[in-house]
Amino acid sequence: MIELQLNASNVTGRGDLHDLFAATLSLPEWYGRNLDALHDCLTSMSEDVRVTVAAEELIGTLGERYVRQFLRLLRDCAEENPHIALG
Repeated sequence: MIELQLNASNVTGRGDLHDLFAATLSLPEWYGRNLDALHDCLTSMSEDVRVTVAAEELIGTLGERYVRQFLRLLRDCAEENPHIALG
């Protein structure tokens, strides 16, 4: 299982968030570094992935609205793909 922990120490902006996903999950080159592209990649994953998010920490760097959208995306992906789990 791939473990991905997201907090204020490793995510200082949206670019960092998408870079971390791309590197950790070896996402394809066509990954568009946005939430729609992340949804497409996560729902097609065939390897087990657990994502742990320190949401309160990330609000300061990503903004409340973006963090809400991101968390909703993760919940949706976990519902659609049994290989995605939230920690």
